Amino acid sequence: MNYLSVIERYHEYRSAIHELMASIIAGAFDKQVFIDEATLSKSITWLTKHYPFIELMFTLNEYGVQTSHNFSKKIPVSAQSGKGIDRSYRPYFTHARASDDIIVTEPYLSCSSHNLCISTALKYTNSDNQVIGILVIDIDLAHAIEFLMGDVKRKKCHPFFVSVYSFIVIGLFFIVGILLFLAAEEIISLLTFANAQDLTIKPFSIIIFLTLALAIFDLGKTTIEEEVLMQKDILRHSSTRRTITRFIATILIAVSIEALLLMFKSVLGESQYLTSAVAMMTTAIGLLLALGVYVYLGAKAEALLRKSNASTKP
Repeated sequence: MNYLSVIERYHEYRSAIHELMASIIAGAFDKQVFIDEATLSKSITWLTKHYPFIELMFTLNEYGVQTSHNFSKKIPVSAQSGKGIDRSYRPYFTHARASDDIIVTEPYLSCSSHNLCISTALKYTNSDNQVIGILVIDIDLAHAIEFLMGDVKRKKCHPFFVSVYSFIVIGLFFIVGILLFLAAEEIISLLTFANAQDLTIKPFSIIIFLTLALAIFDLGKTTIEEEVLMQKDILRHSSTRRTITRFIATILIAVSIEALLLMFKSVLGESQYLTSAVAMMTTAIGLLLALGVYVYLGAKAEALLRKSNASTKP
């Protein structure tokens, strides 16, 4: 999930994310965490078992200085220091110090994991209203959204899907290479051993090889861009619509070129291809019209959905 999708999803599910964060820190809070770091270690182990998107857990004193190490099950050991660092300028400290309630920050870039994260903090005071410490928990925002949307299992399978798509694209590019080789052979034979009949027929076979190579290459390029290189949000209607549009456009180009070739053959005297050429061109026109209707209705439906979601937000 890319940063833009993460931010969009965050604003869409902001209330649910904040409620989840508040419930996590409320359940994990124990005054022992300010006395014994072993309690923090046990807490982060239990929390990450049930909430795998949690990245860090640590405590601060009343001045914003970190009083514990960074406890994490995801970040490398070399990054799990932090004790004694002044974090008084951080939003989670300034907000927690000024509030007696659980606070949840807006998204920011984590210094430890370099991912978009949000923090939740809770201040602990004694009977004399003196601040004993502040407990802070950081979460990976992208993973939290996947957790809330039930997308964790699909995310784990994503490397397998990428491998399969990559293998398929390699096969397609191999076919493209064969077609280009055949086209090159035809061009060489046309330039060296051409007769009158070859000058009439072979250019069409060369165009067919090149057209098929172009269509298959474009199909492979679309597949590797959409499914391997791009971090696509499959739950976003525009992503699905873009993928379908690109695939159908590739088919349209191939069908249209083949229809033109058949039309040219019929003009050169092979009239038996005329009916097939007209049928293929009609099919291409129908496919283009259907694609236009699909894109229009899909964009209109997504605009209405966004307007509906915006109107329901407080």
